[in-house]
Amino acid sequence: MKVVAISNQKGGCGKTTTAVNLAAGLAQKGKRTLLIDMDAQGHSTLGVGHDPHSLNLSTYDAMVKPEVPISAVALRTSIEHLDVSPSNILLSGGDIELAGLAGREFVLTKKLAAVQNRYDVCVIDCAPSLSVLTLNALCASSCVVIPVQVHYYAMEGLRQLLETVGHVRERYNPWLNIAGILLTFVERTTLSRQVEEQMRDYFKTLVFNTVIHRNVRLAEAPSAGEPIFTYAPESTGARDYAALAEELFNEAQNRTQQESIVNI
Repeated sequence: MKVVAISNQKGGCGKTTTAVNLAAGLAQKGKRTLLIDMDAQGHSTLGVGHDPHSLNLSTYDAMVKPEVPISAVALRTSIEHLDVSPSNILLSGGDIELAGLAGREFVLTKKLAAVQNRYDVCVIDCAPSLSVLTLNALCASSCVVIPVQVHYYAMEGLRQLLETVGHVRERYNPWLNIAGILLTFVERTTLSRQVEEQMRDYFKTLVFNTVIHRNVRLAEAPSAGEPIFTYAPESTGARDYAALAEELFNEAQNRTQQESIVNI
């Protein structure tokens, strides 16, 4: 099972939209996919049709209770081959619960080991902060996808995250690679084009060929509790995320170990 973290310490970059729709896109390709909602806001949970306020078990239980496996938490979704480990506000206490635990960085790694033959891919929607829970996600992952909104202020937060990934690789998970930087909210404006060019010039092949365009249907889909592939399958958003799943799946770019794309 390959584990893909979707992470950026800066909010509003399309992180959850990417987690939900990348997971759905991979499931539509026939990959048995687990989406883990690691954000206490529960937006990924909502995005695949489950109510965070009516959960019997959640990601919180799996993370803080040794006796609760991920398999007991995972719920089916309307997308064939896609399950979700749902989240709600309880997860906001997860960092405190794990703070004094020896080996707290590897709780998720151990939990996922028990379902490694059940799924082909696990996609983790990380919280927009560097917390113990986010550290767990990075320690458990094969690679990280970094969504970045196309504007000038994104560069600083991106550098911070790249430093964090380097730190995690050095101390905890030497197999963690950067699958790619995903440009989101791309528009047909001079400013958007200039920032995209700057990002590609600076980060070279780390930037995915695929970009996610600003799209009304993508913004509407979460309110319907559906990924873009069922809500608006002919939309630009659906085409963009299908292309991302294809690029990630097919190793569309040759990268060094520092800049590798995961082979799912």
